[in-house]
Amino acid sequence: MTQPSNLLKAATALFIVALAGCAGPAATGTPAAGSPGVGVSPSVTQAPGESPADGSPAAGTPAGGSPAAGSPGAQSPAGGTPSGDPIIVGSTLSETGAFAATAAIHRIAGQQFLDRVNAAGGWLGRPVQWNVLDDESAQANVADLYERLITQEGADLIMGPYATPLIVAAQGVAERHGYVLPHHTSVHTPFMTYGCQFPGWSISATPNEFIPNQLYDALESLDSPPETIAFVVNETGSSGFVVYGRADVEEPGALSIAEERGYETVADIRYTPDPARDWSATAAELRDANPDFVFMSTLGVDSVSLINAMEQLNYRPPMAFSLFPAPGPLLGLGDAAEGHLSVSMFEPNEPILERLGDDVRAITEEFTSRAEVAGLPYTVFETQATGSWTAWEILAEGVRGANSLDNEQVCNYLIENGADTTFHGHLTFDPALNNFWPTTQGIKQIQDGDWVMVWPADRAAAPLRGPAG
Repeated sequence: MTQPSNLLKAATALFIVALAGCAGPAATGTPAAGSPGVGVSPSVTQAPGESPADGSPAAGTPAGGSPAAGSPGAQSPAGGTPSGDPIIVGSTLSETGAFAATAAIHRIAGQQFLDRVNAAGGWLGRPVQWNVLDDESAQANVADLYERLITQEGADLIMGPYATPLIVAAQGVAERHGYVLPHHTSVHTPFMTYGCQFPGWSISATPNEFIPNQLYDALESLDSPPETIAFVVNETGSSGFVVYGRADVEEPGALSIAEERGYETVADIRYTPDPARDWSATAAELRDANPDFVFMSTLGVDSVSLINAMEQLNYRPPMAFSLFPAPGPLLGLGDAAEGHLSVSMFEPNEPILERLGDDVRAITEEFTSRAEVAGLPYTVFETQATGSWTAWEILAEGVRGANSLDNEQVCNYLIENGADTTFHGHLTFDPALNNFWPTTQGIKQIQDGDWVMVWPADRAAAPLRGPAG
């Protein structure tokens, strides 16, 4: 095998309760025939020792239009009705716990993709079944669950979980058993050393340099760019890495790059994740520092909690950025989050949809229908769903190209040939760069209550806006 070296308050409540505690993204059960979400199979909340009640994909209808290169239809040329024993793809997802709101997006996108696959003839003429176990948003659960999927539950292939720390844990199991590991959201490039892991979301080989430089380029395009900056940093995983680089290596990150580019750092506030964290002290420290720009290197709803705390003090920074937020809860803040920035691989803004064509529009519209039935508070197909879709396309392309379920052959095919994808075109995988491909990431901004791609200018749907007033 090729294996080179190694809403305000309500928004937060929705994140923690409505999605984390319920029975997954399709907890309302199977939609009635003819409803917008037909084809979404029920999702059962599983404890680490429990299998899904029914992992088989529901019958689904392709989203419509001609398949784009890399779409499930293009990858299943045989067409017709799949037959024979199902191909089992095993994975975990955070159907409960702190990551549940974002993992729900991946659950819906993955099922939508596989419904298209099976409607187009499956893989190798066989139906594809996705078996999902709940990792409860806990890194400590992941390795045992992937061991179980491979050694006890007969997974032919695997798909990575959500969130970098969990993907890193799954990587060790995949390498031990020689399985290909496509994944949607790990951007911590130095940790992803296994030669047969393939990212569906790439921020180049050096995200700790690319993200801040792209963001600062955007800010410096304004007539009056910010001069002072404050950092609020979740020190764990990729969020700490993006700001500080690796602890044991002298390398740049968002903080040092800001200072090199002439920004004055007026606060550097570090924390470890805690759902019960009181953000009032952090909000007061930011208010007193009075930065022109706040770089929130945060995950999930942490930025929502911080903005709520700042609102309690009647304080709003002129501009702010969140690294990897749950997209819906930020919009739920209304005016308090207007102008907020984040990273994005794709936003279904009309100019972008017009460029990418009918199949992409159909994919995004079907996702929205399914997400509405599932009760997600934010139903737009955006960065998270794009990462998920791309990871599934990579796996599908490997199986199609190798014409085999042999993981060694699938891995070798992908490294030698790359993969065609709907949202990023043809991807190439260089093991010397840990298989991270040249990024297509941009910057998005909340404008008039919607996320809009604003940078780089040649791919923007609207211009970047500076501070209000």
